[in-house]
Amino acid sequence: MPSSTRCALFLLASLLGATACNAKANPSAAVPAPMFDAPRAASSGQQTAVISGGCFWGIQAVFQHVKGVISATSGYSGGSAKNAEYEIVSTGETGHAESVQIVYDPSQITYGELLRVFFSVAHDPTQLNRQGPDQGTQYRSSIFYTSDEQKRVAEAYIAQLDKAKVFPSPIVTKVVPLQAFYPAESYHQNYAALHPNQPYIMFNDAPKVEHLRQEFPDLYTGN
Repeated sequence: MPSSTRCALFLLASLLGATACNAKANPSAAVPAPMFDAPRAASSGQQTAVISGGCFWGIQAVFQHVKGVISATSGYSGGSAKNAEYEIVSTGETGHAESVQIVYDPSQITYGELLRVFFSVAHDPTQLNRQGPDQGTQYRSSIFYTSDEQKRVAEAYIAQLDKAKVFPSPIVTKVVPLQAFYPAESYHQNYAALHPNQPYIMFNDAPKVEHLRQEFPDLYTGN
């Protein structure tokens, strides 16, 4: 939905006494590190991860504060180039999910560590086709893998967390191959940083960054 509509609906829900969007998942215990992970690289480089889990503003904001992340870009994955436009994606009928492309240095952070942040503070992986006040398949939880190794790490990690019953409900995150990533419009980039006083950002996204700082001080960067 348009950002102004999203903000208005959130404010209306608050006035009616509805529960605000969970700023993060609510695990019954701390989310453990993955038992199976890609090895840390011996030298600097660049690798790419693409994930989706609700509004891309908050996901982008979280990973912009993660050590080893070179860039985080809001965009769309799951659909085709012809309908990778915000107003169309917002209908929920394009196959796209609001996604974030993360370019990272594998010598500083591993793929599994990125996923740990994703499951711990970036979103709630037990919510199906929604995140808090945002509903629709465009807000689904997905990991778009770019290699067989990413696929194995993601599937093993989900199985590990489900087996340990880290969350009160099963994880609904889908692990699917990345077909393409389409950057979102310029006004969506760095949205949380540029609009820190917007109510939606204050209630939904700023707490995610704060939880990152509290729960992963070794990974948090204030940049």
